[in-house]
Amino acid sequence: MKILITGASGFIGSFIVEEALKRGFETWAAVRKSSSKAYLPDERTHFIELNLSSKEQLVEQLRPHQFDYVVHAAGVTKCTDKRDFYRINTEGTKNLVTALQELQMPLKRFVFVSSLSVFGAIREQQPYEEIRETDTPRPNTEYGKSKLEAERWLESEECRVKSEEFAAAKPFPYVVLRPTGVYGPREKDYFLMAQSIKQHTDFAVGYKQQDITFVYVSDVVQAVFLALEKGQTGRKYFLSDGEVYQSTTFSDLIHEELGRPWWIRITAPVWVLRVVTFFGEYIGRMTGKVTALNNDKFNILRQRNWRCDIEPARRELGYEPQVQLKEGVHRAIQWYLENKWL
Repeated sequence: MKILITGASGFIGSFIVEEALKRGFETWAAVRKSSSKAYLPDERTHFIELNLSSKEQLVEQLRPHQFDYVVHAAGVTKCTDKRDFYRINTEGTKNLVTALQELQMPLKRFVFVSSLSVFGAIREQQPYEEIRETDTPRPNTEYGKSKLEAERWLESEECRVKSEEFAAAKPFPYVVLRPTGVYGPREKDYFLMAQSIKQHTDFAVGYKQQDITFVYVSDVVQAVFLALEKGQTGRKYFLSDGEVYQSTTFSDLIHEELGRPWWIRITAPVWVLRVVTFFGEYIGRMTGKVTALNNDKFNILRQRNWRCDIEPARRELGYEPQVQLKEGVHRAIQWYLENKWL
């Protein structure tokens, strides 16, 4: 079986590549010319350069190949220009799928790695309830909006597969995964929290209770291969570790793993974060450098409810989280220490 993985040099994508190789797939890692291959050392990995910005170039780049499976994990979570979210996350998905269809690629399954962020701040009245697939998405970040647009295009009539073999177009064989906050070795955003704690400061926002959820990267990878095997066309599955945590839990575990250095825990009102991210966004635009302190980060940090219903993934895919937060933080911090990130 031949599998194509986009975003292969990234955090989640590189782990998907590792698992595909373990399972004996002929594994093709889609990368850009500028992509680092530091996390793709296995000599069995085949590399292919794909330009997701051009459907025409994708057709030519993909033409020599016949893939059985595609995992589309490429995307951006931070941009200096919000239009780039849509150019990469939305239009890039459209271009890839359209190219696969034009080549009449005999795909068994296409897995799109989306995000819980497509729903935004909903069910925010206490006591918080799980976000469910029947809820109406109201994304409050450009990232979430761009991912939702890609999801909606996948389910549109425009995306149906057209072939001379069928009297009518049939659904494109896609499955969507919506993980909550993904963490683990190689991850860079949650790493900033660990770095801050090592430097003796923990920063939180807002005084209202915040219920947050996490999923360890290997459990996302588990779900990807379950979706390839058992996913139903058109289905969308939330992913978490099945537990709900308070906003201080993650930092407490990091603090413990780092040997409990002295620290100051600062909880600031939401308006302070608004000021900080406003100037962070402005500076990012002026310098052209992506910063973690941006408008999207403001909306993510002020959101209070990150609960989500993973029962459909359990029931239909057989998904069962293997790594809970305490163990996952231990593994991640050990990796950061061993690789001199901390």
